[in-house]
Amino acid sequence: MVTTMIAISLAQTDEEITACFAVMHQLRTHLVTDHFVQRIRLQQQGGYRLCFLSDGGIVRSVAGFRLFENLASGRVLYVDDLVTDSNARSEGFGQKTLEWLFEEARAAGCDTLELDSGVQRFGAHRFYLRHRLEISSHHFRIDLKQ
Repeated sequence: MVTTMIAISLAQTDEEITACFAVMHQLRTHLVTDHFVQRIRLQQQGGYRLCFLSDGGIVRSVAGFRLFENLASGRVLYVDDLVTDSNARSEGFGQKTLEWLFEEARAAGCDTLELDSGVQRFGAHRFYLRHRLEISSHHFRIDLKQ
């Protein structure tokens, strides 16, 4: 009988952050491996946290998140990034990561867990709806570099 060891941890060392790159890159394809640790470290200064689910030492799912307060929602755990390795989808890794985020939010006294998802990510939307997340708003933006 083969058993694997599934663990979810915060990426704290440069090595752990680097190990998350290949999976994160599947969601954030513009990222460059040589600058990934530096970008994560910069975001961590603003409260960003990167967690990863590993299965037998292999990173299968990653999530970047932060905690904050706002008038609309109160205390929020906001998920910036959530992605499961495309070769390991539908194996429960995303669900375990999302459940871990729910527990982190509860432990931090959050009123809500929130995230934005690209309009083209239909599979992700089905996943979020299946896990009781609601579509509560539209997200608008303008590119100020143009």
